[in-house]
Amino acid sequence: MIVITNPIQPVNEIDTIHSLFENGLELLHIRKPDFSAAEMRSFLSEIKSDLRTQLVLHSHHHLASAFGINRIHFSESERKKTVMLFGKSPFETYKTKGFHLSTSVHNVEDFNALNNTFEYAFLSPVFPSISKENYSSKIDLFEAIKNRTNFDTKLIALGGIESINIEQTLENGFDNVALLGTIWTTNQPIESFKLCQKIVHSF
Repeated sequence: MIVITNPIQPVNEIDTIHSLFENGLELLHIRKPDFSAAEMRSFLSEIKSDLRTQLVLHSHHHLASAFGINRIHFSESERKKTVMLFGKSPFETYKTKGFHLSTSVHNVEDFNALNNTFEYAFLSPVFPSISKENYSSKIDLFEAIKNRTNFDTKLIALGGIESINIEQTLENGFDNVALLGTIWTTNQPIESFKLCQKIVHSF
């Protein structure tokens, strides 16, 4: 299971993060787009050091090695900008240094164009977003992924994912799901996570 941090810092966030890992969380994406490098460094230092290989860094990638993080994520805009300026060589360099890479896409055509440099990619929004108001896809992504040709990269559903639609999502061709709003907009994030986790593991 994958959980993405809330861009806005919730109450008791670090305690919740530790509890999520204690309950079987596999990967936590650290997405804090407004954080400075100093704020990111402070945030990462609060997470137990033995969990850092399960963290995925979305920004300030230069901090990864210092914290023992070997997973980094490129947003769609970052990925496209990097390719335009430097080609694919920066991604390949990260791979040769032992980093695991992931990225984001918003249509199946872009997903199909990825090579196996990226282990998985988020495709979003599958459903109307829980955390972003009035954010939903203009097309039926379940219909769109019937045109999937890339099976080297795992396809991860993001956007509006909650316990009531996980089974439908996996049945329609996604390899896994990522949770954000269903964790951070509830007063019972651990219970919500455990319910979603149970559905994924039973699929």
